[in-house]
Amino acid sequence: MQERVPAQELIYGCMGLGGSWSAEPYSSADVDQAAAAVDAALDAGITLFDHADIYRNGKAEAVFGEVLARTPGLRDRIRLQTKCGIRLGEQGLGTFYDLSRDAILERTNESLARLRTDYVDVLMLHRPDPLMDPAEVASAVGQLMAEGKVRSVGVSNMSGPQIDVLQDRLEAPVVANQLEMSLLKRAWLESTVLVNHAEGTDYSFPHGTVEHCVRQGITLQAYGALARGLYTGAPSGQPTPAEEATTALVAQLASEKGTTGESILLGWLMKHPAGIAPVIGTANPERIRACAGAAEAAAGMSRAEWYRLWTTARGSNIP
Repeated sequence: MQERVPAQELIYGCMGLGGSWSAEPYSSADVDQAAAAVDAALDAGITLFDHADIYRNGKAEAVFGEVLARTPGLRDRIRLQTKCGIRLGEQGLGTFYDLSRDAILERTNESLARLRTDYVDVLMLHRPDPLMDPAEVASAVGQLMAEGKVRSVGVSNMSGPQIDVLQDRLEAPVVANQLEMSLLKRAWLESTVLVNHAEGTDYSFPHGTVEHCVRQGITLQAYGALARGLYTGAPSGQPTPAEEATTALVAQLASEKGTTGESILLGWLMKHPAGIAPVIGTANPERIRACAGAAEAAAGMSRAEWYRLWTTARGSNIP
């Protein structure tokens, strides 16, 4: 078992950078937007930036690379992670997964070129590939690490047993697992209290994955952590009564504690003893900076307040 230190950090997710998801090239305005987002993230104390080869069809990495190129010394101040394993719009398919050895090597090298860097701090395997050969993955990751192009390896959207199968072959430890986790997407949490309860069938999250990561010292990274702005003013069509009540409660707690709604939402995740590291996906500099007080919000949140947020969001009491 690896010794675990709770992460207690925020991560900036770069999926919103780079313009549209089309093949249309990015513009100078897209680079300026990325630079503003990076500046805001740094102002909020964020030093880890999350990418994937598919984000905006590679343009998220490309504009970030432009920012690095025009900001001397920035690369030394930050950490970068990127993901591979999903292929979009190729060979007549909308989506398929590819964690073959050749694909990992090819896509990682392409990411490094777009990012204009010699290495990434973490290479994440983006989705479980049913055709994955763990020995091939280990061979590719081992080569990239030996070449100095990758410093550590993580996964995304994987269960505890899936991680174990990989870890049996990997020489380096899996350091992170990125999952969708928020006050809105609570399957990771509901599964822990709905064991042996009929309501548990409503949640597909593999029970035990959070606990597995904690035991193995694998940092849980939470994407979608701000619930896409649902509880902090983003338009959402016709909100449910539970959503309206949660929005009001988040605003009330933010006002009482002299912080922002964003910090309350992220603090709720960070209060969990697993040491969850929320990934912030907004490209709005104001909202990025509004996240800066998350750790303080977590520290100042009582047990009753934490449970009140949870039960209000679920719209009913827990069993």
